[in-house]
Amino acid sequence: MWFRVRGVHGRPSSIVQRIAARVKGMPVTDQNNILSRLMGVIEDRKANPPEQSYTTKLFNGGTATIGDKILEEAAEVVEAADEAGDEGRAHLIYEAADLLFHLMVMLGFKDIHIHEVEAELSRRFGISGIDEKAARQ
Repeated sequence: MWFRVRGVHGRPSSIVQRIAARVKGMPVTDQNNILSRLMGVIEDRKANPPEQSYTTKLFNGGTATIGDKILEEAAEVVEAADEAGDEGRAHLIYEAADLLFHLMVMLGFKDIHIHEVEAELSRRFGISGIDEKAARQ
């Protein structure tokens, strides 16, 4: 499978990895669908908040708590990007997954599905970043 039971440097697996471990029967080739499936779990946690859920704890803290986690994870992504070699690469992937998870929690908190972000990226695809920015001004 594409996730680890233990994280980089022996750290416990990330929340994304633990949730992915619950998605039974997901073959390695089904990774493109994991974001939608993860979003479904996040939405379910919002609609049916289990008491002992990290996602519930984040939701209860609101935008400030989720935002703090996003900032923390973004800093860890930048730090990991400076690490060399295969271990640095694995660490960057690990931290990027954590960042993406926390961003998806924020989206879920604001009732925005990952498909809406995908649609926005699709709209921008093939448009120069410079031209896209100029069109917004």
